[in-house]
Amino acid sequence: MKILVTGGAGFIGSNFLHYMVNKYPKYNFVCLDALTYAGNYANLYPILDKKNFKFIKENITNKIEIDKIFAREKFDWVVNFAAESHVDNSIKNPQIFLETNIIGTQVLLDASLKYQVKRYHQISTDEVYGDLPLDNLNLKFDENSPINPSSPYSASKAAADLLVSAYVRTYNLSATISRCSNNYGPYQFPEKLIPVVITKAMNNEKIPVYGKGLNIRDWIHVSDHNIAVDLILHNGTCGEIYNIGGNGEMTNIDLVKTILEKMEKNNDLIEYVSDRKGHDLRYSINPAKIENELKWKKNIDFEKGISDTINWYLNNEEWLENIKSGKYKDLYAERK
Repeated sequence: MKILVTGGAGFIGSNFLHYMVNKYPKYNFVCLDALTYAGNYANLYPILDKKNFKFIKENITNKIEIDKIFAREKFDWVVNFAAESHVDNSIKNPQIFLETNIIGTQVLLDASLKYQVKRYHQISTDEVYGDLPLDNLNLKFDENSPINPSSPYSASKAAADLLVSAYVRTYNLSATISRCSNNYGPYQFPEKLIPVVITKAMNNEKIPVYGKGLNIRDWIHVSDHNIAVDLILHNGTCGEIYNIGGNGEMTNIDLVKTILEKMEKNNDLIEYVSDRKGHDLRYSINPAKIENELKWKKNIDFEKGISDTINWYLNNEEWLENIKSGKYKDLYAERK
């Protein structure tokens, strides 16, 4: 069994590879990553020397090179984590999101068809559904909820999902899609909310909070997400979509205050800033389908998960410093 994992040097992809490479020593894993700004070769250090792992630096939009890689490697499965994912960046410059998230997905789908990949899996997001109101907390997204994206990022991910579904129907590609709520855990790039709060609190810097901080997100530890993806790959039904939710809803301001309390920092560090354009109010995922059909369940409660995450950042200041200085961009060339 040979598995291609695209975007494997990113936050969720690298955690997925740490889990899978060790769990399945008889499987061979190929990580393909362009090492753009959010891809960090250091994220792969724990598995670089594993016999069943190798790394290829390439962009999923490069159709010619992707074709060569597929022809040479003969993958059984493809798991596509590769994506531009920062909403603020997508508002400033949508084009790169369309190129990577849509065209890149199309390149992978075409190669998967041509070289008869047995299973293609698309990593998506709950943001493709848009948002839910704050005044009815009983509402949750399920797999039949309509797609209604709010940002260029979520629109690009929704388009990619529709492409995957179209390839299933038109070309009989064996493919599945998972849509997950907000992930947290080790190796997350410091531009995202939780690492922003942790790293700024470490340095006693002001922590920006959009609006009044009342927007609600559903949080899940990255390990629980990746266990779900493992189950989908091995036991999921072709053509199906699986929502992965943590039942861990919290307002942004409560999240920030929780982290500050655990780090023994004062709430005076909080600084309210102008709200994001088109800011989604609330996300909430109903994971009943994957719980019932694939027997998945969340293992890590938020209290333990966020404490472990804070400790990881506190114990990995060199990792953070390399990102802050830009040195992380040179690590692949140095070790190549």
